[in-house]
Amino acid sequence: MTKKIRTAVFPVGGLGTRFLPATKAMPKEMLPVVDRPLIQYAVDEAVEAGIEQMIFVTGRGKSAIEDHFDIAYELETTMVSRGKSLDLLHQTRLKPGAVAYVRQQEPMGLGHAVWCARHLVGDEPFAVLLADDLMVGKPGCLRQMVDAYEKVGGNFICAQEVPDDQTHMYGVLTPGTRDGALTEVKGLVEKPGPGTAPSNLAVIGRYILQPEVMAVLENQGKGAGGEIQLTDAMAQMIGNQPFHGLTFDGRRYDCGDKAGYIHANLAIALARPDLRDSVRDFATELLAR
Repeated sequence: MTKKIRTAVFPVGGLGTRFLPATKAMPKEMLPVVDRPLIQYAVDEAVEAGIEQMIFVTGRGKSAIEDHFDIAYELETTMVSRGKSLDLLHQTRLKPGAVAYVRQQEPMGLGHAVWCARHLVGDEPFAVLLADDLMVGKPGCLRQMVDAYEKVGGNFICAQEVPDDQTHMYGVLTPGTRDGALTEVKGLVEKPGPGTAPSNLAVIGRYILQPEVMAVLENQGKGAGGEIQLTDAMAQMIGNQPFHGLTFDGRRYDCGDKAGYIHANLAIALARPDLRDSVRDFATELLAR
C-alpha cells in the first residue's frame, strides 16, 4: 500500500527578476491572474487533491504570502459593517495548523528550496507545486497525479510535450514503457543542449516525491545555472524506486514568462461568465485595429 500524500511544499523564495520592476516589492507568486494571485490557484489545486499540510519555503520580502492566507481582521470588520459578503476572503483562509513557513536564506535553486523543508516533511511522501505554472483542468493537475500515484506508487513528475527547439529550457525525461498518460521514467536530464534531448517530454511544475530525495539533496552539488537542481536529485533515484511521468490532461500556462502570464489572464477571463463577453468584445476590437 502506498502512503497517502498529505503534505505539499510550495517553493516561493525566488527573486522574480523576470517581472521586475513589478516584483521589486511584491512576491511574484502574488501576481494576480484576473482576481486571484498565482499562489492561490496552486493552494486550491492542492486542497482539491486532498493535501492537509501546506509548507511554504519563503525568502526575504515574502510576508505578503503569509498575510494572504491569514485572517484580515480590520478588512473583514469594515466589510461586515458595510454589509458586504466575506465569501471571497474566506476562500483565502487555511485551517489552523495546516500551514507552515520555512525560510530559504539564499536562492540556491529548486532542489535547495525543497531540501529546506526536510524537517517539516519528515518521512512521508510529499508533493511539490510551483506557482509559476498555472494548471487548468478538471480534475486539477495534482488530483490527476495523486490518483495515478495511488495505483503505482513511487515518484511522479508532471510531463508535457514541448517543441523540440524548446527542450533546452526544461528538465527532460528519457521515456520507458508508456500506458496512456503514464510514462515510465528511465532518466532525467536538466536543460539538455540543443539536439541532445532524449525526448520532447518536459518536466513541469508538479511533483510527487518519496522522502528519500531529501537524503540525496543533502549532498547534491550544483548543476545547471550554478544551482542545486531537483532534477539532478530525482535522476539519482531512478532505478531504486518506481518513477513515472504523467501527462497532464488540461492546459498549462507558464506564468513565469510575461507572454504566458498575459495568456493566462486572457484565458481565465474568457472562461468566466461575468467577464467573457466584455473581454471578447474588447479583444476583437483591438485585433481589428
